[in-house]
Formats: sequence, C-alpha cells, structure tokens
Amino acid sequence: MKLALASAALAASLLALPAFAQSMGERNGINSALGVTPKTEDFVKEVAISDMFEIESSKLAAQNGQAAPVKSFASQMVTDHGKTSSELKAMVSGGKVKAELPTALDSSHQSKLDKLKGLKGADFDKQYVSDQQSAHKDAVGLFERYAKGGDNPELKGWAGKTLPALQHHKDMADKLAK
Repeated sequence: MKLALASAALAASLLALPAFAQSMGERNGINSALGVTPKTEDFVKEVAISDMFEIESSKLAAQNGQAAPVKSFASQMVTDHGKTSSELKAMVSGGKVKAELPTALDSSHQSKLDKLKGLKGADFDKQYVSDQQSAHKDAVGLFERYAKGGDNPELKGWAGKTLPALQHHKDMADKLAK
C-alpha cells in the first residue's frame, strides 16, 4: 500500500514538473534543459537583456578588442542586436506583445560586463569571445523554443525569422574561438 502511494505521488510530481518549470522562469536553466517553451514575459525579458548585453559588451570590444576579427564581429553585433532590440521594443510599445521590457542588465550579465571592463589585450578578446559563444548558444535555444511553441503569434513569427541570424552569430563566435 505504501509503495502504491509513493508511486502515485512520484508520478503526480513528474507530471507537474513541466508546469512547475514554466513558472520558474528562464534564468535557472531548467526550462532550457527540459525544452519547455518560455512564457511570453520571460522570453521578452531574456531577449531584451541579451540584446543589451550583446550591444554593451560589443561596444567595449569594438574599442578594447585586440584582434581585427574580434573588432569586426563586435561591430556587427552592435548593428544586428540594435536592430532586434528595436524590433522587440516596437512590438511591445505597439501593443502586439503584452510584456514589460527591462531597462537594465540583470546581475549575471552586469557581472560579465564588469569583468570585461577589467581586461585588456588577448585576455579581453578571449573572454569576450567566450561570452559571445555562451550568449548565442543560449539565445539560439531560447528562440528555437519560442518559435516552436510560443503563445503570441507575432512574437513567435519574429522569433522564427530572427533565429537564422542568431545561429549565424553563434557560428561566427565559434570560429573566432578557434
């Protein structure tokens, strides 16, 4: 009898796991690991913070980067992520997407940016490229999940349309690391 109750409790908790993961937001990584589609609010927040980080870290790299390919990549990131940031803001301000846009980086991204500010030369380039690889890997996963199962049709279409550029950015960052 105890075994049957324990089995039933385990089954119920496993069935509830995806719903629980959705309510936990994106930052803990559980949603990504489980392949759970982010809520619209979480998607917008993560995209906005990611774009802010890409733009700010890439502005630093354009100034402080040592290698020409790093500076060139950084310049493209400022342009491309400025565009996606503007598109996202337009969807939110136009009422097509109901979400709040963050106005500052979260502590994790701010910490990465602060670390970059303290580096010079090859150390800066290495850390910047590593940050870009990680950021674009996360962004590709986030956009793939929302494009596949997002609940806002406008945002879902935009995620699918933007995904190839993010995959290209990831490939570029991976090549810079070699």
